[in-house]
Amino acid sequence: SPVPRSGRACPPFRRLQRKQLPVRLLLIGDVVGKPGRQIAVRAVPGLRIAEELDFVVANAENAAGGSGLTPEAFQELLAGGVDCITMGDHIYRRREIFSLLERDERIVRPANYPSEAPGRPFTVLRTKGQVQVAVLSLLGRVFMPPVDCPLQAADRVLAALPSGARVILLDYHAEATSDKQIMGRYLDGRVSAVLGTHTHVATADERILPHGTAFQCDVGMTGPHESIIGRRIERVLETTRTFRPTHFEVATGDCRLHGSIVDVEPETGRASAIRRIAVDQAAADRLASAASRAP
Repeated sequence: SPVPRSGRACPPFRRLQRKQLPVRLLLIGDVVGKPGRQIAVRAVPGLRIAEELDFVVANAENAAGGSGLTPEAFQELLAGGVDCITMGDHIYRRREIFSLLERDERIVRPANYPSEAPGRPFTVLRTKGQVQVAVLSLLGRVFMPPVDCPLQAADRVLAALPSGARVILLDYHAEATSDKQIMGRYLDGRVSAVLGTHTHVATADERILPHGTAFQCDVGMTGPHESIIGRRIERVLETTRTFRPTHFEVATGDCRLHGSIVDVEPETGRASAIRRIAVDQAAADRLASAASRAP
């Protein structure tokens, strides 16, 4: 269950001074299809209150029918309380998203795509407390489509960020845990968090690296967990057993929101805490009810 920020050990008079509190970020793992969107928009408003979240990012590359993103799905997630959308290797599955990628600063493409690719390699947005938060996405190169070096792309983005953007979140969309660990160590102390997506399975390796970067190989999947990484079990098994192609439809059962919350000191950009969260449908309903009663 969500842990209120008031449970942290600090004097009450200091908690009233908002500027002295860490910025609290949530990265929501791969949102899969309509079930993923529905539980995200149901849970996020309540999570923002219960967890005192300052900024919410969601990976939405699978949010429309299980592959890609549409403008309608984008707006649905933002209306549900998400501040920024990251994407991955399915970013261009829906052509109707191209103009949105060019004009809206609340969505980023992988920064190690070619410069001519539609979309922006990073964005800098502000929390309600006017803290600048930089968000970028990168693709890994192990068992992934050919892309430019993610390490060099990270260097380019960091060099281009405004000096006031000390809170920096990287969604590293990669397959191999070793690939993700390399990025975490490479950027330790240079970004606030390196959090992985893409595998749809949450890992239990969340930690603060020695120089202050929060790290986790994968924050998990938001969508139906009675599935094979979000798709109907029988369809995936049939193709695996027979090689007969089938349409891997999005499953519907046991929807959960998975993600990770990171506290970041705004003055330094260093992470002070990281915690996994998992919200099932019952918990999402409770959060939605609490949010509806909030002033």
